[in-house]
Amino acid sequence: MSELTQQQCVPCLGGETAITQAQIDAFQPQIPDWCQYEVKGEQRIERLYQFKDFQTALAFTNAIGELAESQSHHPALLTEWGKVTVTWWTHTVGGLHLNDLVMAAKTEEIFKQFK
Repeated sequence: MSELTQQQCVPCLGGETAITQAQIDAFQPQIPDWCQYEVKGEQRIERLYQFKDFQTALAFTNAIGELAESQSHHPALLTEWGKVTVTWWTHTVGGLHLNDLVMAAKTEEIFKQFK
């Protein structure tokens, strides 16, 4: 199994399908702190990151924004004092695509720079 951090997002142009739970489970060890849940029938993954202050949380948010732009795949971001919640899913597949797991792993790499 390939490392998620070494992969790039692929464009979802239509016709792609959500990944299976077995695929998600196989990659889960690479993103162990991410929680999977469902909203209106769509699977999502999410993680809460904690920081010492708002300024650091905002800097992390901006770093994730730059990553999202570079990969053309964008998360839901909630920035609060000392914490950021990051949620990944793919609208075009109505749930999770491999891109979401790749981006979660890349988000983890960015977080390491803020420790």
